[in-house]
Amino acid sequence: MTATTTPDAVGAATARAGRPPQVRPKRPLRVARTIVWVVVTAIVVAAFWGVDISWDALLTLPERLGHYLSLMFLPPAWSKLPDALAATILSVAMAWFGTVLGVIVSFPLSLLATRGLMPAVIRWPLRALFAVLRAVPEVVIAVLMLSVTGLTAYTGALAIAVGSIGTLGKWGYESFESVDRGPVESATAAGASRLQVMRWGVWPSAMPDVLAFWLYRFEINVRASAILGLIGAGGIGKMLIDNIQFRVWDVVGMLMIVVVVVTMVIDQLSGMVRHRIIAGRWELPLVTRLRRRASRVTT
Repeated sequence: MTATTTPDAVGAATARAGRPPQVRPKRPLRVARTIVWVVVTAIVVAAFWGVDISWDALLTLPERLGHYLSLMFLPPAWSKLPDALAATILSVAMAWFGTVLGVIVSFPLSLLATRGLMPAVIRWPLRALFAVLRAVPEVVIAVLMLSVTGLTAYTGALAIAVGSIGTLGKWGYESFESVDRGPVESATAAGASRLQVMRWGVWPSAMPDVLAFWLYRFEINVRASAILGLIGAGGIGKMLIDNIQFRVWDVVGMLMIVVVVVTMVIDQLSGMVRHRIIAGRWELPLVTRLRRRASRVTT
């Protein structure tokens, strides 16, 4: 016959053994979390009702969207393709120049902002600088530079470079801080200087991630260069905004096709290089996804 043990019996046995009875803890109220959720919900509702939404325009949006899509792509103006490719090359050149300049400036600064390599009096001002640069969009930086450099492609490249410094600097010191501490401690114990510790203890372990971040930032800068062209900084963006203003929709459609295709090609090539750096072999990301999907289907 099996004996049944109740919570009261367990408490009585515990009291006889000289230990205080176990009491189930009360559920925490979590007042602070409840208040935060209520405040966030109120802000979302207030923002929704504060936006002047024209519901009639939303109802007619599919019809109007289809009309403009037909104007852009049925058919696009392929005769302007050479001009679009030339403008796209200028946008990619802006992105490349800005990325390289951002890498040159951000790399030593990210080392100086790394915990364990530099004191806090040096680290924290640099981290604050990175945060400020990340908070300002490239378009705003380009507008601020217009009075000095003028409205040229050089202005867009410098704006991309300044924006890249903030992001690459943060990614850099986070990569340096996440490396294995063994080589760093070994180099320090051997009497290496701080520069030698950075070179032989930190950089070899962090190099794959840092190089991958540089390439990923180049992909972002290609898109940013197209946006900067909208304010007149040159490239495919300037050609796009000019044709939108004059409502040449077939040229706009062709430009959008060029932007999408070029961005996808650069994304795949950059992903292939990142895969080579991290995994040690060449492979296109799209091919990798297709192979994984095919293997899931077969299994």
